[in-house]
Amino acid sequence: MLLRIDGHDLPGMPGIRVAVQVKDKPKELLDPQRGDAGAVAWELPVEPFTTGDGLRTLRGRHVQTGIGGRFVYLSWGRTGEDGSGFEMFRRSKLMLSGIPEDVLAAGVEAGVLRARVRLTDAEGQPVSARLLPPEVEWSAG
Repeated sequence: MLLRIDGHDLPGMPGIRVAVQVKDKPKELLDPQRGDAGAVAWELPVEPFTTGDGLRTLRGRHVQTGIGGRFVYLSWGRTGEDGSGFEMFRRSKLMLSGIPEDVLAAGVEAGVLRARVRLTDAEGQPVSARLLPPEVEWSAG
């Protein structure tokens, strides 16, 4: 199935990018996108599964495991004028524990789970936080 992350309200900063980090590889990024874009999106292949504790969640190449559960890193970095290079300066954790059980079940059935997330914080900077509802809107399909 796919996890689609739709980012909106970006900070409008040229010269920075936001990308999804590959599990345990901070320098390996999926599709860095401009920090001054109107909107951004990524589609990640994920697999639903049940943990040994009976928790229904997701795993995959971009899903991290750590304190607080499973999550996807959204990494912010500075780049050269041509978009080359990526010097990370902050990250956010899109927490999978925030997915309502009924939405996860519907997403598994539909084959697509969506996360809609605002990417600018209250000070107008790139968001750097644990992202949970209401900052994230989860939906299926």
